[in-house]
Amino acid sequence: MFYHLLYPLHTEFAFLNVFRYITFRTIYAVLTALVISFLLGPAVIRWLQRLHIGQQIREEGPKSHQAKSGTPTMGGLLILIAVVCSTVLWTDLTNRYVWVVLLATVGFGLIGFWDDYLKVVKRHSRGLIPRYKFSLQVLVAAVAAAVLAQAPGFSTQIALPFFKTVQFDLGWFYPALVVLVVVGASNAVNLTDGLDGLAIGPIIVAATAYMIVAYAAGHRKIADYLLISYIDGSGELAVFCGAMIGASLGFLWFNTYPATVFMGDVGSLPLGAALGLVAVVSKHELLLMLVGGLFVIEALSVIFQVASFKSRGKRVFLMAPIHHHFELKGWEEPKVVVRFWIIAIILALLSLSTLKLR
Repeated sequence: MFYHLLYPLHTEFAFLNVFRYITFRTIYAVLTALVISFLLGPAVIRWLQRLHIGQQIREEGPKSHQAKSGTPTMGGLLILIAVVCSTVLWTDLTNRYVWVVLLATVGFGLIGFWDDYLKVVKRHSRGLIPRYKFSLQVLVAAVAAAVLAQAPGFSTQIALPFFKTVQFDLGWFYPALVVLVVVGASNAVNLTDGLDGLAIGPIIVAATAYMIVAYAAGHRKIADYLLISYIDGSGELAVFCGAMIGASLGFLWFNTYPATVFMGDVGSLPLGAALGLVAVVSKHELLLMLVGGLFVIEALSVIFQVASFKSRGKRVFLMAPIHHHFELKGWEEPKVVVRFWIIAIILALLSLSTLKLR
């Protein structure tokens, strides 16, 4: 019954022949997720307000953020609902990759939900104990890596962006790379989520880039022309990416400055993990460092800040992640957000250019 939603109808009704095409279903996955977000958004926000699920603002943060205290958080639930519903409606549900990415995304969403629940509802300031949180992330990513390893013809080789003829076979070490990519991307997005609309904008940009990459990798003629690895079935992830784009656009409607809802870990963790898994399946794992370069910068700013303070007792930035540094330098919040979006777009365009470079 689950396998008889929209995609198989092209074999039963001639006028639904367009359902065969990934491009058509991707467009409608975007629109479906967008409509779901628009329709459910106000109700979800009211529900979070009734439950008094409001954001707690750190005292050591920028003073301008204190006015945001109490703003509903855990709005990432809206994104997850829209992504799951749209993906189930428009993808080929016999596709192994769709299920791996979708279930892993939900798994990271549950981890984020648990963390948010402890912090916001139970008022535990630390939320889920970091080592438990990290261990659960590694576990979900490892299970996804194990399932992918069983996929017929799935390769353990990785390619270098800009050098298509240079490939390395990691063999037994490849699952470790999968875990690193997925968990790293998840936490990098989580660190970026600190200003209104800051994280969700680059998510839309990165999902758009990987929508193109997944489609190209899953189309034999395009993959051969571009000299990239052909991954049979990976094209369906373009539909999943479309669902991510639509859900994120709908969420941005409510999250744009001044935000009426924040996504919380229940949104940032699964979105980052989803990007990581799409990168893995499409065999463009290392390209994620460029596509999601803004997330990498945010994560590195925290690493450098902590390392410098512990080793020298001095800070590299006024405050980390780096978006807070620019706030404390005097940039208004919308200026930081829009300029970071511009950087994300530039990096995504550079990443897409590698598809053509030989």
